[in-house]
Amino acid sequence: MRLLVTRPEPDAALQAELLKERGHDVIVSPLLNIEFLRPPLDLYRTQALIATSRNALRALDRLSQRNAALRLPLLAVGSGTAEMARSMGFDDVLEGPGTGEGLAQVIADRLNPDHGALIHLAGETLAYDLSLALERFGFDIAAPVLYRSVPAKSLTGEAADALSSGSLDGVILMSPRTAQIFARINRNNAADLASLYCFCISPVVATNVEGFGLKLRVAATPSQEELLALIAAEAASS
Repeated sequence: MRLLVTRPEPDAALQAELLKERGHDVIVSPLLNIEFLRPPLDLYRTQALIATSRNALRALDRLSQRNAALRLPLLAVGSGTAEMARSMGFDDVLEGPGTGEGLAQVIADRLNPDHGALIHLAGETLAYDLSLALERFGFDIAAPVLYRSVPAKSLTGEAADALSSGSLDGVILMSPRTAQIFARINRNNAADLASLYCFCISPVVATNVEGFGLKLRVAATPSQEELLALIAAEAASS
């Protein structure tokens, strides 16, 4: 299949390589560009850190407090973030089920609010309000903004040409925000999208591109491994 990868770099290049290894042709057109920030972290009396994206960990890696942060437990939203945290040097990593809502429940079940505050290593735009969810369980949680995601105004020329010529088989959408941007950029291109598969990491992502005539396919669980399996199954049957 010829697929459009829309994630920010460097994740776009990593995903493209995985797809190429599986025999797919890939065009990369990131719909978000990441800008890293350097806020101070109040690590005093913090019992654990929370990471809901790999970009949060990339931002942490740039901070002067990095080594001190590595000594704390880290709660990761899913397997990809957990793997990256371990590779950075975190020894105590608790892996969530892949969603912010699921991670909030894991934290509520495993941690005690009386043992200290939590720090969510956050982006400027969040798909799920983890702070609100955890405050309901009595946790004191801070969410310093470590990075911001700047939306693309258009697809790359190569991607736009492939879409208009009908030479694309599918597009991959990994977050609600990228789905929203894809929908905005292509709001007048419904005819170009009609025969396109749209592989979505979750049902929430898929809701943002309904009504475009796309052939929506949603991963069984919100992980890249499940998404790759979904693409492989569709390629085999087409």
